[in-house]
Amino acid sequence: MKKFKSLGILLLTAMIWGFAFAAQRMGADYVPVFTFNGVRFILGGMSLIPVIFFFEKKEADRELHTKKMKSTFLAGILAGLALFTASALQQKGIEITGSAGKTSFMTGLYTVIVPIFGIFLGKKTNINIWLGACLAVVGMFFLCVVGEDWRISWQINYGDIVLLLNAIFWAIHILIIDSFVERIYSLRFACIQFVFCAIINFCFARALESPKFEMLDKALIPILYCGLLSVGVAYTCQIIGQKSADPTYASIILSTEAMFGAIGGMVILNEKLSTPGYIGCVLIFSGVIISQLIFKKKQRKPFENTVSTKDISADDCR
Repeated sequence: MKKFKSLGILLLTAMIWGFAFAAQRMGADYVPVFTFNGVRFILGGMSLIPVIFFFEKKEADRELHTKKMKSTFLAGILAGLALFTASALQQKGIEITGSAGKTSFMTGLYTVIVPIFGIFLGKKTNINIWLGACLAVVGMFFLCVVGEDWRISWQINYGDIVLLLNAIFWAIHILIIDSFVERIYSLRFACIQFVFCAIINFCFARALESPKFEMLDKALIPILYCGLLSVGVAYTCQIIGQKSADPTYASIILSTEAMFGAIGGMVILNEKLSTPGYIGCVLIFSGVIISQLIFKKKQRKPFENTVSTKDISADDCR
C-alpha cells in the first residue's frame, strides 16, 4: 500500500511539472524571459526553506557537516548556473514556438541525452540507450521537419534549435548533480541553486529587460504556479515519493511529465499539433521510456533447477 501511495505522489509530481509548461506559455505573453524566471525561482527557493527544517537533518559530526555544506554550496552554484541557462532556453523556446506540448516533449529528450553524455565520462551504456536515442531522433524529425501535408521541410525553425539546446543544458544540469549527489544536502542544494539561478536572472532582467509591476500582475497565476507548485511542492513530492517507490516505476512515471505537458497545452491553451507532430511526440516519449530501462541478467544461483531470468531496473534522471 505504501508503494502505491508513493507512485501516486510521483504521478502528481509529473502532472504538476507537465502542466507547468502551459503556465510558462501563458506567462510568456506578459513577462519577458529573465523576469519570469527570476520571480519563479526566487519563489521556489523561498518555499523550500520550511521544508528544509522539516525534512532535512544535519550531520551529527561537525566536521562532516561543514564539509558537506561546502560541497552543497559549490554544487548549488554550478547547478544554478546550468539551471539558469536551461530554463532561459526553455522559456525562450516556448515563447518562440508558442507551444507548451512541443516544448515538453523536446525538453524530455534530456533523459536520452544524459546517458549519451555519460559515455564521454566513462560510464557504460546499454542497447536500450541507443534504441531510445534513435526513436527520439526520428520523433524530432516528425515533430520539427515533417509538415501537416507530409511534405518534408529541411529547414529547422530557430525555436526548435533553442528547445534542443534547452534539453542539452538540462542534461548538463543533471550530470552536475550526479557528480555531487553523495556529498550534499539535497534540499539545501535545491534551495541554493534556485536562489542563485534567480539572482542571475534578475541581473539579466535589469540589464536587458524593462520589467514593470503590471507585467507581473497579469501573469500572477502562472508565476505562482511555476514558482510554488512546480518548484517548491513538486520537488518535495518527488523526494517523498521516491523513498518507497521502485526506481523502475518511479523513473517511468516521472517521464510522463512530457505527456501531461502536451495534455495541458491542448486542454488549457487549445493547442493542436499536425498528424506527423503527434507521431513525433509518441516516438520521443517511447524513446524516453526505453532509454531509462536497463536489462540485467541475474547470476545463476547455486541451487537446483535455477533458471537465469532478467531483472529490469531504471536510472532516475531526476
